[in-house]
Amino acid sequence: MINILIVDDQKHIRDGLQAMLRQFPLQLDNIYCAVNGIEALDILSQHNIQLVITDIRMPDMDGLTLMAQSKQKHIEVDYLIISGYSDFAYAQKAIELGAKGYLLKPVKREDLQTAVEHVANEIKTRQTLSRNMEHISRRAQETDRKELSMFMQGAMIDEAWVIQTQQQNPELWSNYRLCLLREELWINQPGADSSHSMESLAYRVYGRRGCICLQHRPYLILAVDAAVDTGAFPAALKAGQIDAITAMTSPQQGLKELPRSYTQALELYRHSYLFPEKSCILPTHIERLEQQWELPYEELYALFQLIGTKNSGTITQGISMIFHKDTLQRYHIQYTQQLCRAIVQMLEESVRVIRPYMGEEALDIECLRNLFDYPGIRDYIQALQQQLLRLNQFYYEYKCSYRNSQDLNEAIRFIHESYHKPLDLAMVSNHVSLNYAYFSNLFKKNIGKGFAEYLRDVRLDKARRLLAETDHKIVEVATMVGYESYKSFTRSFRDVMDMQPTEYRQMMRRKHDSGEKYRDTAL
Repeated sequence: MINILIVDDQKHIRDGLQAMLRQFPLQLDNIYCAVNGIEALDILSQHNIQLVITDIRMPDMDGLTLMAQSKQKHIEVDYLIISGYSDFAYAQKAIELGAKGYLLKPVKREDLQTAVEHVANEIKTRQTLSRNMEHISRRAQETDRKELSMFMQGAMIDEAWVIQTQQQNPELWSNYRLCLLREELWINQPGADSSHSMESLAYRVYGRRGCICLQHRPYLILAVDAAVDTGAFPAALKAGQIDAITAMTSPQQGLKELPRSYTQALELYRHSYLFPEKSCILPTHIERLEQQWELPYEELYALFQLIGTKNSGTITQGISMIFHKDTLQRYHIQYTQQLCRAIVQMLEESVRVIRPYMGEEALDIECLRNLFDYPGIRDYIQALQQQLLRLNQFYYEYKCSYRNSQDLNEAIRFIHESYHKPLDLAMVSNHVSLNYAYFSNLFKKNIGKGFAEYLRDVRLDKARRLLAETDHKIVEVATMVGYESYKSFTRSFRDVMDMQPTEYRQMMRRKHDSGEKYRDTAL
Protein backbone atom coordinates (compact mmCIF):
# COMPACT_ATOMS: atom_id res chain seq x y z
CA MET A 1 0.00 0.00 0.00
CA ILE A 2 1.52 3.34 -1.14
CA ASN A 3 0.56 7.01 -1.18
CA ILE A 4 1.01 9.01 -4.43
CA LEU A 5 1.27 12.78 -4.97
CA ILE A 6 0.43 14.28 -8.39
CA VAL A 7 1.97 17.72 -9.04
CA ASP A 8 0.87 19.71 -12.13
CA ASP A 9 -0.39 23.24 -12.65
CA GLN A 10 -3.11 22.07 -15.09
CA LYS A 11 -6.23 20.63 -13.46
CA HIS A 12 -7.31 18.45 -16.34
CA ILE A 13 -3.91 16.71 -16.33
CA ARG A 14 -4.11 16.14 -12.56
CA ASP A 15 -7.62 14.71 -12.90
CA GLY A 16 -6.63 12.53 -15.87
CA LEU A 17 -3.62 11.05 -14.11
CA GLN A 18 -5.68 10.41 -11.00
CA ALA A 19 -8.39 8.64 -13.01
CA MET A 20 -5.84 6.39 -14.75
CA LEU A 21 -4.14 5.50 -11.47
CA ARG A 22 -7.48 4.45 -9.97
CA GLN A 23 -7.94 1.99 -12.85
CA PHE A 24 -4.59 0.28 -12.40
CA PRO A 25 -4.47 -3.02 -10.44
CA LEU A 26 -2.37 -1.39 -7.71
CA GLN A 27 -2.78 -1.33 -3.93
CA LEU A 28 -2.97 2.41 -3.32
CA ASP A 29 -3.76 4.14 -0.04
CA ASN A 30 -4.30 7.79 -1.02
CA ILE A 31 -3.74 10.03 -4.02
CA TYR A 32 -2.91 13.66 -3.23
CA CYS A 33 -2.71 16.59 -5.69
CA ALA A 34 -0.72 19.86 -5.78
CA VAL A 35 -0.59 22.73 -8.31
CA ASN A 36 3.13 23.51 -7.87
CA GLY A 37 6.30 22.56 -6.01
CA ILE A 38 5.61 24.84 -3.04
CA GLU A 39 2.26 23.18 -2.32
CA ALA A 40 3.83 19.77 -2.96
CA LEU A 41 6.58 20.35 -0.35
CA ASP A 42 3.92 21.25 2.21
CA ILE A 43 2.02 18.00 1.51
CA LEU A 44 5.24 15.97 1.66
CA SER A 45 6.03 17.38 5.09
CA GLN A 46 2.57 16.46 6.44
CA HIS A 47 1.94 13.05 4.85
CA ASN A 48 3.88 9.85 4.30
CA ILE A 49 4.22 9.92 0.48
CA GLN A 50 6.09 7.16 -1.35
CA LEU A 51 5.80 8.35 -5.00
CA VAL A 52 5.56 11.82 -6.58
CA ILE A 53 4.45 12.18 -10.24
CA THR A 54 5.38 15.75 -11.18
CA ASP A 55 5.52 18.01 -14.18
CA ILE A 56 8.88 19.66 -14.81
CA ARG A 57 7.72 23.13 -15.83
CA MET A 58 5.36 24.84 -13.35
CA PRO A 59 5.03 28.38 -12.00
CA ASP A 60 6.52 29.36 -8.61
CA MET A 61 8.51 26.10 -8.24
CA ASP A 62 9.16 23.59 -11.01
CA GLY A 63 9.57 19.86 -10.69
CA LEU A 64 13.36 19.80 -10.68
CA THR A 65 13.50 22.38 -7.87
CA LEU A 66 10.93 20.32 -5.96
CA MET A 67 13.16 17.24 -6.25
CA ALA A 68 16.24 19.17 -5.13
CA GLN A 69 14.55 20.76 -2.11
CA SER A 70 12.90 17.51 -0.92
CA LYS A 71 16.35 15.91 -1.07
CA GLN A 72 17.81 18.77 1.00
CA LYS A 73 15.01 18.29 3.57
CA HIS A 74 15.82 14.54 3.74
CA ILE A 75 12.35 13.59 2.54
CA GLU A 76 12.64 10.04 1.25
CA VAL A 77 10.35 9.76 -1.77
CA ASP A 78 10.56 8.45 -5.37
CA TYR A 79 9.84 10.63 -8.41
CA LEU A 80 8.38 10.11 -11.88
CA ILE A 81 8.92 13.14 -14.16
CA ILE A 82 6.36 14.22 -16.77
CA SER A 83 7.14 16.87 -19.38
CA GLY A 84 5.94 18.05 -22.74
CA TYR A 85 9.52 18.81 -23.80
CA SER A 86 11.61 16.03 -25.21
CA ASP A 87 14.73 17.69 -23.95
CA PHE A 88 17.53 15.36 -22.88
CA ALA A 89 18.96 18.04 -20.54
CA TYR A 90 15.81 17.91 -18.39
CA ALA A 91 15.83 14.11 -18.34
CA GLN A 92 19.52 14.06 -17.43
CA LYS A 93 19.03 16.51 -14.57
CA ALA A 94 16.02 14.54 -13.29
CA ILE A 95 18.02 11.30 -13.32
CA GLU A 96 20.84 13.00 -11.41
CA LEU A 97 18.30 13.97 -8.75
CA GLY A 98 17.09 10.36 -8.53
CA ALA A 99 14.03 10.22 -10.80
CA LYS A 100 12.77 6.68 -11.43
CA GLY A 101 11.28 7.51 -14.86
CA TYR A 102 10.72 10.23 -17.43
CA LEU A 103 7.39 10.34 -19.30
CA LEU A 104 6.42 12.64 -22.17
CA LYS A 105 3.08 14.42 -22.48
CA PRO A 106 0.56 13.40 -23.45
CA VAL A 107 1.12 10.47 -21.08
CA LYS A 108 0.03 7.13 -22.43
CA ARG A 109 -1.91 4.87 -20.11
CA GLU A 110 0.38 1.86 -20.75
CA ASP A 111 3.58 3.87 -20.15
CA LEU A 112 2.24 5.32 -16.90
CA GLN A 113 1.13 1.92 -15.64
CA THR A 114 4.50 0.31 -16.45
CA ALA A 115 6.45 3.11 -14.78
CA VAL A 116 4.26 3.21 -11.65
CA GLU A 117 4.26 -0.59 -11.25
CA HIS A 118 8.07 -0.61 -11.56
CA VAL A 119 8.46 2.04 -8.86
CA ALA A 120 5.81 0.37 -6.67
CA ASN A 121 7.72 -2.93 -6.80
CA GLU A 122 10.92 -1.14 -5.79
CA ILE A 123 9.12 0.54 -2.89
CA LYS A 124 7.66 -2.74 -1.68
CA THR A 125 11.08 -4.40 -1.89
CA ARG A 126 12.67 -1.59 0.13
CA GLN A 127 9.85 -1.71 2.70
CA THR A 128 10.31 -5.45 3.13
CA LEU A 129 14.07 -5.06 3.51
CA SER A 130 13.57 -2.21 5.98
CA ARG A 131 11.17 -4.29 8.09
CA ASN A 132 13.58 -7.22 8.04
CA MET A 133 16.48 -4.98 9.07
CA GLU A 134 14.40 -3.46 11.86
CA HIS A 135 13.46 -6.95 13.04
CA ILE A 136 17.09 -8.06 12.96
CA SER A 137 18.12 -4.89 14.78
CA ARG A 138 15.46 -5.42 17.46
CA ARG A 139 16.51 -9.04 17.91
CA ALA A 140 20.14 -7.99 18.20
CA GLN A 141 19.22 -5.33 20.78
CA GLU A 142 17.13 -7.85 22.70
CA THR A 143 20.04 -10.33 22.69
CA ASP A 144 22.39 -7.62 23.95
CA ARG A 145 19.90 -6.66 26.66
CA LYS A 146 19.48 -10.28 27.79
CA GLU A 147 23.26 -10.74 27.96
CA LEU A 148 23.61 -7.54 29.98
CA SER A 149 20.77 -8.65 32.27
CA MET A 150 22.39 -12.05 32.86
CA PHE A 151 25.76 -10.41 33.60
CA MET A 152 24.05 -7.95 35.94
CA GLN A 153 22.48 -10.84 37.88
CA GLY A 154 25.80 -12.64 38.31
CA ALA A 155 26.29 -14.82 35.23
CA MET A 156 29.92 -15.48 34.36
CA ILE A 157 30.82 -13.80 31.04
CA ASP A 158 34.30 -13.62 29.52
CA GLU A 159 36.46 -10.50 29.67
CA ALA A 160 36.35 -9.97 25.91
CA TRP A 161 32.56 -9.62 25.98
CA VAL A 162 32.77 -7.04 28.79
CA ILE A 163 35.32 -4.95 26.85
CA GLN A 164 33.36 -5.18 23.59
CA THR A 165 30.03 -4.29 25.23
CA GLN A 166 31.53 -1.37 27.12
CA GLN A 167 32.99 0.02 23.90
CA GLN A 168 29.53 0.10 22.30
CA ASN A 169 28.55 2.91 24.69
CA PRO A 170 31.68 4.09 26.50
CA GLU A 171 30.17 7.43 27.60
CA LEU A 172 27.39 5.76 29.57
CA TRP A 173 29.42 2.95 31.13
CA SER A 174 32.10 5.39 32.30
CA ASN A 175 29.63 7.03 34.72
CA TYR A 176 26.23 5.46 35.32
CA ARG A 177 23.63 4.60 37.94
CA LEU A 178 21.21 1.72 38.04
CA CYS A 179 17.62 2.85 38.35
CA LEU A 180 15.02 0.33 39.57
CA LEU A 181 11.37 1.34 39.30
CA ARG A 182 8.44 -0.15 41.20
CA GLU A 183 5.06 1.11 40.11
CA GLU A 184 2.71 1.88 42.99
CA LEU A 185 -0.45 -0.20 42.54
CA TRP A 186 -3.12 -1.54 44.87
CA ILE A 187 -3.50 -5.30 45.14
CA ASN A 188 -5.50 -6.66 42.18
CA GLN A 189 -5.67 -3.16 40.70
CA PRO A 190 -6.64 -3.47 37.01
CA GLY A 191 -4.73 -1.59 34.37
CA ALA A 192 -1.94 -1.94 31.85
CA ASP A 193 1.71 -2.24 32.84
CA SER A 194 3.42 1.17 32.63
CA SER A 195 6.99 -0.13 32.24
CA HIS A 196 7.20 0.91 28.58
CA SER A 197 5.82 4.36 29.40
CA MET A 198 8.42 4.74 32.15
CA GLU A 199 11.14 3.58 29.76
CA SER A 200 10.07 6.16 27.16
CA LEU A 201 10.19 8.91 29.78
CA ALA A 202 13.69 7.80 30.75
CA TYR A 203 14.91 8.19 27.16
CA ARG A 204 13.49 11.71 27.09
CA VAL A 205 15.31 12.63 30.31
CA TYR A 206 18.66 10.92 29.62
CA GLY A 207 18.72 10.69 25.82
CA ARG A 208 19.19 7.58 23.71
CA ARG A 209 22.88 7.30 24.50
CA GLY A 210 22.34 8.01 28.18
CA CYS A 211 19.91 5.21 28.97
CA ILE A 212 19.83 1.43 28.47
CA CYS A 213 16.98 -0.85 29.54
CA LEU A 214 18.32 -3.96 31.28
CA GLN A 215 15.08 -5.55 32.53
CA HIS A 216 11.33 -5.08 32.18
CA ARG A 217 9.97 -7.62 34.68
CA PRO A 218 9.34 -8.11 37.54
CA TYR A 219 10.38 -4.45 37.72
CA LEU A 220 11.99 -2.05 35.30
CA ILE A 221 15.78 -1.64 35.62
CA LEU A 222 17.66 1.01 33.65
CA ALA A 223 21.31 2.03 33.42
CA VAL A 224 21.26 5.84 33.20
CA ASP A 225 23.74 8.69 32.91
CA ALA A 226 24.93 9.53 36.45
CA ALA A 227 25.72 13.12 35.43
CA VAL A 228 21.99 13.90 35.21
CA ASP A 229 20.42 15.19 38.44
CA THR A 230 18.81 12.39 40.48
CA GLY A 231 15.59 14.37 40.79
CA ALA A 232 15.05 14.81 37.03
CA PHE A 233 13.59 11.37 36.31
CA PRO A 234 11.25 11.19 39.36
CA ALA A 235 10.00 14.67 38.42
CA ALA A 236 9.29 13.48 34.85
CA LEU A 237 7.38 10.47 36.20
CA LYS A 238 5.29 12.74 38.41
CA ALA A 239 4.60 15.08 35.50
CA GLY A 240 3.56 12.05 33.43
CA GLN A 241 1.16 11.03 36.23
CA ILE A 242 2.97 7.72 36.81
CA ASP A 243 3.11 6.71 40.49
CA ALA A 244 6.35 4.81 40.87
CA ILE A 245 9.01 4.32 43.53
CA THR A 246 12.49 4.89 42.09
CA ALA A 247 15.60 3.32 43.62
CA MET A 248 18.83 4.89 42.33
CA THR A 249 22.28 3.51 43.10
CA SER A 250 25.42 5.53 43.66
CA PRO A 251 27.45 6.41 40.51
CA GLN A 252 29.45 3.51 39.05
CA GLN A 253 32.44 3.51 36.70
CA GLY A 254 32.90 0.62 34.31
CA LEU A 255 30.69 -2.24 33.19
CA LYS A 256 32.47 -4.61 35.61
CA GLU A 257 30.66 -2.84 38.46
CA LEU A 258 27.23 -3.76 37.07
CA PRO A 259 26.62 -6.86 39.29
CA ARG A 260 27.58 -4.95 42.46
CA SER A 261 25.36 -2.06 41.41
CA TYR A 262 22.48 -4.51 40.86
CA THR A 263 22.87 -5.80 44.42
CA GLN A 264 22.73 -2.24 45.69
CA ALA A 265 19.63 -1.51 43.58
CA LEU A 266 17.80 -4.51 45.06
CA GLU A 267 18.72 -3.45 48.60
CA LEU A 268 17.42 0.06 47.93
CA TYR A 269 14.26 -1.42 46.43
CA ARG A 270 13.63 -3.48 49.58
CA HIS A 271 14.21 -0.43 51.78
CA SER A 272 11.65 1.53 49.78
CA TYR A 273 9.04 -0.37 51.85
CA LEU A 274 10.29 1.48 54.93
CA PHE A 275 9.95 4.90 53.33
CA PRO A 276 6.58 4.96 51.52
CA GLU A 277 6.61 8.75 51.66
CA LYS A 278 9.73 8.95 49.44
CA SER A 279 9.31 8.63 45.67
CA CYS A 280 13.07 8.22 45.13
CA ILE A 281 15.33 6.10 47.38
CA LEU A 282 19.05 6.90 47.33
CA PRO A 283 21.97 5.27 49.21
CA THR A 284 22.09 8.29 51.54
CA HIS A 285 18.63 7.39 52.85
CA ILE A 286 19.76 4.04 54.29
CA GLU A 287 23.43 4.50 55.13
CA ARG A 288 22.71 5.38 58.81
CA LEU A 289 20.22 2.59 59.52
CA GLU A 290 21.16 0.45 62.54
CA GLN A 291 22.47 -3.02 61.78
CA GLN A 292 21.91 -4.59 65.22
CA TRP A 293 18.60 -5.11 67.00
CA GLU A 294 16.49 -7.34 69.21
CA LEU A 295 13.01 -8.37 68.19
CA PRO A 296 10.21 -7.27 70.58
CA TYR A 297 9.31 -10.79 71.73
CA GLU A 298 7.59 -9.57 74.91
CA GLU A 299 5.25 -7.38 72.89
CA LEU A 300 4.61 -10.26 70.49
CA TYR A 301 3.80 -12.68 73.30
CA ALA A 302 1.50 -10.09 74.89
CA LEU A 303 -0.24 -9.63 71.55
CA PHE A 304 -0.88 -13.35 71.14
CA GLN A 305 -2.14 -13.57 74.72
CA LEU A 306 -5.09 -11.47 73.51
CA ILE A 307 -6.04 -14.07 70.91
CA GLY A 308 -9.40 -15.61 71.72
CA THR A 309 -10.81 -12.57 73.50
CA LYS A 310 -13.16 -9.78 72.55
CA ASN A 311 -10.26 -7.33 72.38
CA SER A 312 -10.03 -7.10 68.58
CA GLY A 313 -9.39 -3.36 68.79
CA THR A 314 -6.46 -3.92 71.15
CA ILE A 315 -5.04 -6.53 68.77
CA THR A 316 -5.20 -4.08 65.88
CA GLN A 317 -3.50 -1.39 67.97
CA GLY A 318 -0.85 -3.89 69.05
CA ILE A 319 0.08 -4.67 65.45
CA SER A 320 0.23 -0.96 64.62
CA MET A 321 2.61 -0.34 67.53
CA ILE A 322 4.88 -3.29 66.72
CA PHE A 323 5.09 -2.10 63.09
CA HIS A 324 5.31 1.58 63.97
CA LYS A 325 7.00 3.62 61.27
CA ASP A 326 9.50 5.24 63.65
CA THR A 327 10.69 1.83 64.83
CA LEU A 328 10.99 0.23 61.40
CA GLN A 329 12.85 3.24 59.96
CA ARG A 330 15.57 2.92 62.63
CA TYR A 331 16.79 -0.44 61.38
CA HIS A 332 17.93 -2.23 58.25
CA ILE A 333 15.08 -3.86 56.27
CA GLN A 334 16.17 -7.26 57.63
CA TYR A 335 14.69 -6.25 61.00
CA THR A 336 11.24 -5.90 59.41
CA GLN A 337 11.69 -9.19 57.53
CA GLN A 338 12.65 -11.04 60.75
CA LEU A 339 9.70 -9.45 62.53
CA CYS A 340 7.35 -10.75 59.83
CA ARG A 341 8.85 -14.25 60.06
CA ALA A 342 8.47 -14.29 63.88
CA ILE A 343 4.77 -13.39 63.64
CA VAL A 344 4.17 -16.02 60.96
CA GLN A 345 5.78 -18.68 63.21
CA MET A 346 3.53 -17.68 66.12
CA LEU A 347 0.50 -17.80 63.84
CA GLU A 348 1.44 -21.31 62.73
CA GLU A 349 1.82 -22.47 66.35
CA SER A 350 -1.57 -21.01 67.28
CA VAL A 351 -3.28 -22.61 64.29
CA ARG A 352 -1.86 -26.05 65.15
CA VAL A 353 -3.73 -25.94 68.48
CA ILE A 354 -7.19 -25.38 67.00
CA ARG A 355 -6.82 -26.83 63.49
CA PRO A 356 -8.94 -29.93 64.37
CA TYR A 357 -11.78 -27.60 65.37
CA MET A 358 -11.59 -25.28 62.35
CA GLY A 359 -13.27 -27.61 59.86
CA GLU A 360 -12.93 -26.31 56.32
CA GLU A 361 -12.06 -22.82 57.56
CA ALA A 362 -8.39 -21.87 57.42
CA LEU A 363 -6.04 -18.94 57.75
CA ASP A 364 -4.08 -17.79 54.72
CA ILE A 365 -0.67 -17.78 56.37
CA GLU A 366 1.13 -18.27 53.05
CA CYS A 367 0.13 -14.77 51.96
CA LEU A 368 2.16 -13.33 54.88
CA ARG A 369 5.48 -15.03 54.20
CA ASN A 370 6.90 -12.45 51.79
CA LEU A 371 6.60 -8.75 52.56
CA PHE A 372 7.64 -7.88 49.00
CA ASP A 373 4.61 -9.58 47.48
CA TYR A 374 2.66 -6.48 48.52
CA PRO A 375 2.63 -3.03 46.93
CA GLY A 376 3.82 -1.53 50.22
CA ILE A 377 4.29 -2.05 53.96
CA ARG A 378 0.81 -0.68 54.73
CA ASP A 379 -0.79 -3.37 52.58
CA TYR A 380 1.19 -6.08 54.37
CA ILE A 381 0.22 -4.78 57.83
CA GLN A 382 -3.43 -4.68 56.76
CA ALA A 383 -3.27 -8.31 55.55
CA LEU A 384 -1.56 -9.32 58.82
CA GLN A 385 -4.26 -7.63 60.89
CA GLN A 386 -6.96 -9.44 58.92
CA GLN A 387 -5.41 -12.85 59.55
CA LEU A 388 -4.85 -12.13 63.25
CA LEU A 389 -8.45 -11.02 63.69
CA ARG A 390 -9.64 -14.17 61.92
CA LEU A 391 -7.46 -16.26 64.24
CA ASN A 392 -8.89 -14.34 67.21
CA GLN A 393 -12.43 -15.17 66.07
CA PHE A 394 -11.59 -18.86 65.60
CA TYR A 395 -10.03 -19.02 69.05
CA TYR A 396 -12.93 -17.20 70.66
CA GLU A 397 -15.46 -19.58 69.10
CA TYR A 398 -13.29 -22.55 70.07
CA LYS A 399 -13.12 -21.40 73.71
CA CYS A 400 -16.85 -20.73 73.77
CA SER A 401 -17.54 -24.15 72.28
CA TYR A 402 -15.29 -25.86 74.81
CA ARG A 403 -16.78 -23.95 77.74
CA ASN A 404 -20.33 -24.61 76.49
CA SER A 405 -19.70 -28.33 76.15
CA GLN A 406 -18.41 -28.45 79.72
CA ASP A 407 -21.48 -26.55 80.96
CA LEU A 408 -23.86 -28.79 79.01
CA ASN A 409 -22.22 -31.95 80.31
CA GLU A 410 -22.66 -30.70 83.86
CA ALA A 411 -26.29 -29.70 83.19
CA ILE A 412 -27.13 -33.15 81.79
CA ARG A 413 -25.41 -34.87 84.71
CA PHE A 414 -27.42 -32.71 87.10
CA ILE A 415 -30.71 -33.56 85.30
CA HIS A 416 -30.04 -37.31 85.48
CA GLU A 417 -29.12 -37.01 89.12
CA SER A 418 -32.10 -34.82 90.12
CA TYR A 419 -34.90 -35.90 87.75
CA HIS A 420 -36.94 -37.35 90.65
CA LYS A 421 -37.03 -33.95 92.40
CA PRO A 422 -38.98 -30.82 91.45
CA LEU A 423 -36.82 -29.48 88.61
CA ASP A 424 -37.13 -26.67 86.10
CA LEU A 425 -34.96 -24.74 83.62
CA ALA A 426 -34.15 -21.94 86.06
CA MET A 427 -32.76 -24.40 88.61
CA VAL A 428 -30.48 -26.08 86.03
CA SER A 429 -29.25 -22.78 84.48
CA ASN A 430 -28.42 -21.50 87.98
CA HIS A 431 -26.57 -24.70 88.72
CA VAL A 432 -24.21 -24.12 85.76
CA SER A 433 -24.13 -20.31 86.29
CA LEU A 434 -25.54 -19.39 82.89
CA ASN A 435 -28.15 -16.86 81.88
CA TYR A 436 -31.64 -18.41 81.70
CA ALA A 437 -32.35 -17.41 78.06
CA TYR A 438 -28.78 -18.16 76.89
CA PHE A 439 -28.85 -21.60 78.53
CA SER A 440 -32.26 -22.37 76.98
CA ASN A 441 -30.99 -21.57 73.47
CA LEU A 442 -27.67 -23.34 74.03
CA PHE A 443 -29.42 -26.47 75.34
CA LYS A 444 -31.82 -26.72 72.40
CA LYS A 445 -29.10 -25.96 69.84
CA ASN A 446 -26.74 -28.67 71.10
CA ILE A 447 -29.16 -31.34 72.43
CA GLY A 448 -31.72 -31.06 69.66
CA LYS A 449 -34.75 -30.65 71.95
CA GLY A 450 -35.94 -28.22 74.57
CA PHE A 451 -35.24 -28.62 78.29
CA ALA A 452 -38.85 -29.61 79.21
CA GLU A 453 -38.97 -32.24 76.49
CA TYR A 454 -35.59 -33.66 77.50
CA LEU A 455 -36.56 -33.81 81.20
CA ARG A 456 -39.85 -35.55 80.30
CA ASP A 457 -38.00 -38.16 78.23
CA VAL A 458 -35.52 -38.83 81.05
CA ARG A 459 -38.35 -39.28 83.59
CA LEU A 460 -40.40 -41.55 81.30
CA ASP A 461 -37.35 -43.66 80.51
CA LYS A 462 -36.86 -44.26 84.23
CA ALA A 463 -40.62 -44.94 84.61
CA ARG A 464 -40.61 -47.59 81.88
CA ARG A 465 -37.83 -49.46 83.66
CA LEU A 466 -39.71 -49.33 86.99
CA LEU A 467 -42.95 -50.53 85.36
CA ALA A 468 -41.22 -53.43 83.64
CA GLU A 469 -38.89 -54.52 86.45
CA THR A 470 -40.72 -53.76 89.76
CA ASP A 471 -44.14 -54.19 91.36
CA HIS A 472 -44.46 -50.59 92.51
CA LYS A 473 -47.89 -49.12 92.08
CA ILE A 474 -48.41 -46.66 89.22
CA VAL A 475 -48.93 -43.75 91.63
CA GLU A 476 -45.68 -44.70 93.38
CA VAL A 477 -43.80 -44.82 90.07
CA ALA A 478 -45.11 -41.37 89.18
CA THR A 479 -43.73 -39.92 92.41
CA MET A 480 -40.43 -41.78 92.07
CA VAL A 481 -39.69 -40.20 88.65
CA GLY A 482 -40.58 -36.66 89.74
CA TYR A 483 -44.24 -36.19 88.77
CA GLU A 484 -46.33 -34.34 91.33
CA SER A 485 -49.61 -36.06 90.36
CA TYR A 486 -50.71 -39.39 89.02
CA LYS A 487 -52.84 -37.64 86.39
CA SER A 488 -49.99 -35.61 84.83
CA PHE A 489 -47.79 -38.72 84.75
CA THR A 490 -50.34 -40.87 82.92
CA ARG A 491 -51.07 -38.08 80.44
CA SER A 492 -47.39 -37.66 79.59
CA PHE A 493 -46.90 -41.43 79.37
CA ARG A 494 -49.88 -41.83 77.02
CA ASP A 495 -48.70 -38.92 74.81
CA VAL A 496 -45.29 -40.51 74.31
CA MET A 497 -46.07 -44.27 74.35
CA ASP A 498 -49.61 -44.14 72.97
CA MET A 499 -50.81 -46.40 75.82
CA GLN A 500 -51.54 -46.24 79.55
CA PRO A 501 -48.83 -47.18 82.10
CA THR A 502 -50.89 -50.24 83.14
CA GLU A 503 -51.09 -51.42 79.53
CA TYR A 504 -47.32 -51.01 79.15
CA ARG A 505 -46.68 -53.07 82.33
CA GLN A 506 -49.01 -55.87 81.11
CA MET A 507 -47.32 -55.89 77.67
CA MET A 508 -43.83 -56.13 79.17
CA ARG A 509 -44.90 -58.97 81.54
CA ARG A 510 -46.45 -60.97 78.67
CA LYS A 511 -43.17 -60.63 76.80
CA HIS A 512 -41.32 -61.77 79.92
CA ASP A 513 -43.59 -64.78 80.41
CA SER A 514 -43.28 -65.77 76.75
CA GLY A 515 -39.54 -65.64 77.09
CA GLU A 516 -39.59 -67.86 80.16
CA LYS A 517 -41.77 -70.49 78.40
CA TYR A 518 -39.45 -70.49 75.40
CA ARG A 519 -36.42 -71.14 77.63
CA ASP A 520 -38.26 -73.97 79.46
CA THR A 521 -39.16 -75.64 76.15
CA ALA A 522 -35.62 -75.35 74.95
CA LEU A 523 -34.36 -77.07 78.06
